[in-house]
Amino acid sequence: MNSNTQTRAPRVPRKREIVQDHSYNRSTDTLVYALGGLGEVGKNMYCYEHDDEIIIIDSGVVFPDEELLGVDYVIPDYTYLMKNHWKIKALVITHGHEDHIGGIPFLLQSISLEAIYAPRFAAAQIRRKLEEKRMSRNVNLVEIDGNSSIKTKHFSIGFFDTTHSIPDSLGVLINTPNGRIVHTGDFKFDLTPVGSNSDYQKMAYIGQIGVTLLMSDSTNSAVSGFSISEKKVAQSILDIARKINGRMIVATFASNVHRVQQILEAAVECGRKVIIFGRSMENVVEIGRNLGTIRISQEHFITPEQISTTPSNKLCIVCTGSQGEALAALSRIANDTHRYIHIQPGDTVIFSSNPIPGNAMSVSQVVNKLTRKGANVLENSALTSLHTTGHASQEEQKLMLQLIKPKYFMPIHGEYKMLKLHAATAVETGVDPEHNFICSNGDIVVLRNEECFLANSRIQTDDIYVDGNDASGLSTAVLRDRKILADSGLVAVIVTIDSRYNKILCRPSIVSRGFVYIKESQTLLKEAEMVVYEALRKKMMQKTTFGELKNTVRSSLEPFLYQKTHRNPIVIPVILNHKDAMALSQRKHANQR
Repeated sequence: MNSNTQTRAPRVPRKREIVQDHSYNRSTDTLVYALGGLGEVGKNMYCYEHDDEIIIIDSGVVFPDEELLGVDYVIPDYTYLMKNHWKIKALVITHGHEDHIGGIPFLLQSISLEAIYAPRFAAAQIRRKLEEKRMSRNVNLVEIDGNSSIKTKHFSIGFFDTTHSIPDSLGVLINTPNGRIVHTGDFKFDLTPVGSNSDYQKMAYIGQIGVTLLMSDSTNSAVSGFSISEKKVAQSILDIARKINGRMIVATFASNVHRVQQILEAAVECGRKVIIFGRSMENVVEIGRNLGTIRISQEHFITPEQISTTPSNKLCIVCTGSQGEALAALSRIANDTHRYIHIQPGDTVIFSSNPIPGNAMSVSQVVNKLTRKGANVLENSALTSLHTTGHASQEEQKLMLQLIKPKYFMPIHGEYKMLKLHAATAVETGVDPEHNFICSNGDIVVLRNEECFLANSRIQTDDIYVDGNDASGLSTAVLRDRKILADSGLVAVIVTIDSRYNKILCRPSIVSRGFVYIKESQTLLKEAEMVVYEALRKKMMQKTTFGELKNTVRSSLEPFLYQKTHRNPIVIPVILNHKDAMALSQRKHANQR
């Protein structure tokens, strides 16, 4: 008892001091913060900063929902990294899924990186991605594995193998001047994995030497028990393939490389020729075959032109579209718009996936269309076991916590409810409730002398909407305009003036689209025209410019329309100058030249 009291005594006042003082010293403290991945599933980007060094783990995207009109990707705001670009020493990738590597081309548009460290499969994906963007020449891409290490002035980084739905996934150990941090990446514990096994021994050893902060995947925090093994899914697919007499069409996530491998092996074992549809699926299969992860020789693949000459019971079609995406191969097959595949009675369509939240309706529509055309559609259920997750369920999360034995815990990679549930799971395994950090993007967790606290300041971060290849944030403003157009419509104000005499030639004309029904709103529009006319008339009593006239139109019309309708349409002023005045202006401009 006395010895325990003596060991705890020095830490009590230090802990109290930290709780009271939430400021930090950039030169001596270690800072941990996320620019993406907290409060959301996707867009993962975690930063570790000490003095003049920053280590980044993962650089992902998240794909937009239906409300983000015309947006291709959502990426983190890189402003803080751009301001501190000289500190960045490395980008470390845990595995090759888009929510962990998809943002790399956009990040490289903003900053230069000394090196990108990635496991083998992820490195191959990144290399292809950068070659497509013509960015590969300026990037030092270094392959790593569970035995690799990275050393900088302040950080010493090691790795351990984990199991996920893609080959070569890694967890990360980060040694800092203020304590050890473990970042799990995405993981699950599968006792009969298709690929390599998790390195339980190394995880247990890391836990024995002591870990200050554990940052762990929270995606399946609400799922109890252990997830089923990938081998069980593989057996289910093989059993179904043996019973099918017609064509076998399988849709799954292209990123689930182990699943794709099992589907192809089942098809070959049943004597079926294979054809791949969907660009992302084709890329993954090509990379997997080049690296030896997918061990199917070329003789088992056919071209689209050979489909018509291949017997139905000897054909397996593997395609994208398991989430009901409108332009994916399976949706085009269901809509009868695919160039090569049209559903025939006797076809069996297998969904080797679960709908992502928000996609259930889209998937259901595709299933109904396929069924209506005569296909037999099989979806994942407790009876079929056609899918298993790549993320740890509650019992697997507990196992990770028991192996690592962290002093402090920060759940990552998940929506707020997922983070909250994961923190509760950590408490069940013995983590002090006061040592849990449920953070948002931009919050700063400070490590000081193997203690952690949440800083009273945060890093400004936001979502950046990407339309095409534009990562500048301009698409964010475009999206805002699209929302306004969808909600409130457009009002164009046409004003004719004579700039020679600074005079309005006639009352402004207002044209509305998507704002009000013109025939029923004549009175409102006439009043609006008079409001604009009076404002312009007063403005043109003095010398003015076309820009000032446009601002006058907006500033007078927008409040009036909101007062009358409680809506804020986009107001577009159009200033037309008298042709004689335009001719005079052009002559003056020519003389000045």
